[in-house]
Amino acid sequence: MPSSRFAGSLTTPKLVVAIDMGNPFLNVTVDGFLKVGAVAATRSLAEDAYYAVKRGSVSTRNMEHTLKKMCKEGAYWGTVAGMYVGMEYGMERIRGTRDWKNAMLGGALTGALISAASNKHKDTVVMDAIAGGAIATAATFINYLT
Repeated sequence: MPSSRFAGSLTTPKLVVAIDMGNPFLNVTVDGFLKVGAVAATRSLAEDAYYAVKRGSVSTRNMEHTLKKMCKEGAYWGTVAGMYVGMEYGMERIRGTRDWKNAMLGGALTGALISAASNKHKDTVVMDAIAGGAIATAATFINYLT
């Protein structure tokens, strides 16, 4: 049976944003906000572009809706990412060590704060804190594997 192989390497583009806020905590928080916010806004733009092509028309109203959606999604996901990165960095500084526990605690605090700001149910806040901690911990473990 014939077979073939692919040899080579793939590298991802690296975006370096250098904004010095004068404080390392603020630097990582703003960096997380900008990077993830830009990704969320781009995702929203791509999604709306797909629907415009599918409809076969573009209008000023649709473009205004897309712009508003891009800003809203970028601000929301950028805020969540900025909070998480800041919380994880804060945990690292408080605990004096860099390990998966910082991700877990940062994710749990971020999940709880985002949930508390948008929900009034205590059970939902606790569940979102657990989910945030679990997702952040899993992402850290997956990152260790690669």
